[in-house]
Amino acid sequence: MHKLRLLFIFQFVSLAVAAQDTTRISLLFVGDIMQHDSNIAAAYNSTDKKYDYSACFEHAAPILRSADLTIGNLELTLAGAPYKGYPQFSAPDALAVQLKRLGFDVLVTANNHSLDRRKKGVERTIRVLDSLQIQHTGTFRDSAERASIYPLQIEKNGFRFSLLNYTYGTNGIPVTKPNIVNLIDTVAIKVDMAKARAQQTDAIIVFMHWGAEYQSLPNAEQKKLAALCFREGAKLVIGAHPHVLQPMVWNQKEDQLIAYSLGNFISGQRPRYRDGGAMLWVDLQKIVTDTVSTTSIHNAEYELEWVKKSNELFTVLPLRYFEGDTLFVKSKTLRDAFTLFTKDSRALLTKHNVMVNEKDYSTRTDSIIYSINLGMDLEMDSVLLNDPLVKFYGAHRIVHEDSETTWLAGTFYEYELAQQALVEIWSKTPFRRARIVRRVDLEDVRPATSPASMN
Repeated sequence: MHKLRLLFIFQFVSLAVAAQDTTRISLLFVGDIMQHDSNIAAAYNSTDKKYDYSACFEHAAPILRSADLTIGNLELTLAGAPYKGYPQFSAPDALAVQLKRLGFDVLVTANNHSLDRRKKGVERTIRVLDSLQIQHTGTFRDSAERASIYPLQIEKNGFRFSLLNYTYGTNGIPVTKPNIVNLIDTVAIKVDMAKARAQQTDAIIVFMHWGAEYQSLPNAEQKKLAALCFREGAKLVIGAHPHVLQPMVWNQKEDQLIAYSLGNFISGQRPRYRDGGAMLWVDLQKIVTDTVSTTSIHNAEYELEWVKKSNELFTVLPLRYFEGDTLFVKSKTLRDAFTLFTKDSRALLTKHNVMVNEKDYSTRTDSIIYSINLGMDLEMDSVLLNDPLVKFYGAHRIVHEDSETTWLAGTFYEYELAQQALVEIWSKTPFRRARIVRRVDLEDVRPATSPASMN
């Protein structure tokens, strides 16, 4: 009888395990996406009179694309020309196009610059993001639109999320009727959180635009609002606005995580603490049985990124690729700034973070390979592709998800050889804006095909 009982228990446990399904999803959050006058000027190509942001983000692209879901804070408007940075932002549409290419799935738009270009800025930003099929939330054309799509529901890889977004204010600019900008209001937040709970998604995420600018620690108001969000059912609370890093806390007992501020992902700000930020990885795990679905935080880590400004070009440099690099960061002034940002950030986050550590890439085995980026979406006629120098180095193309193409020349295993090739290409071909890029992933690089033979 005892053996029969044990056999029954074993079979019961086996059936329970068999009926259990475990899945995971990786979420990547980045900080403030801004465009100051210097950023906009750097992206302008005076030759073709267009804006090109590919050089700005190309080193971060493999990271952003590797996440299952990438979310950022769009702290500007896409209101059209005239393009302007601080104090009233309007960035070229080319920025949003590049964010789509980079793999951004969702952008939040409620911040203190939402109304910089008034009604046109609010509505055109929504229209551009819609046209690119980038999900967004925080600002709305009118109350009817908000009622129909808020809280935003996101579906990816079998997971469903509710996303909410609020800002402390709009720099004193009244909200233009009938537009809606989600302002921080505890009564409204409670009502919205009740709607989010009713959606019965796997997790509720709240993106808050809050806090004091340039302060490295959260203030009492941030902590109070965070506590409210968690009481109302949030699993993740992500903060923006200070433009510097603030701590991240993972409360494992309550299964809740907060990042008070991820700093600047891209901006023209160069003062200490403001010239970079963190990318926060959150892995969620869902266990589904026959009757119950439970989602929890499986892991949380961050990695740092610094924004390099050299020759008026802004480039996001993830530390996983560039820490200690003296080839891309040649100038002692730049290296010192890079080192200081790294030191400051680690000192702050090591001291104040709770259970959120920096990703460890000490065991990376990726080969560093360099190429010459000839440009994005060039009209590569047979003359250019058959240029003797380009043919000598060999041309490759990267075809992006939207079918746009980036052309690369050469494969170099030493930076100095890539430099020599670049100088030669500058002097002997039409590719005056060519530049050296570091290739981490070669999977999407295809041999060039003559346009005459391409469909």
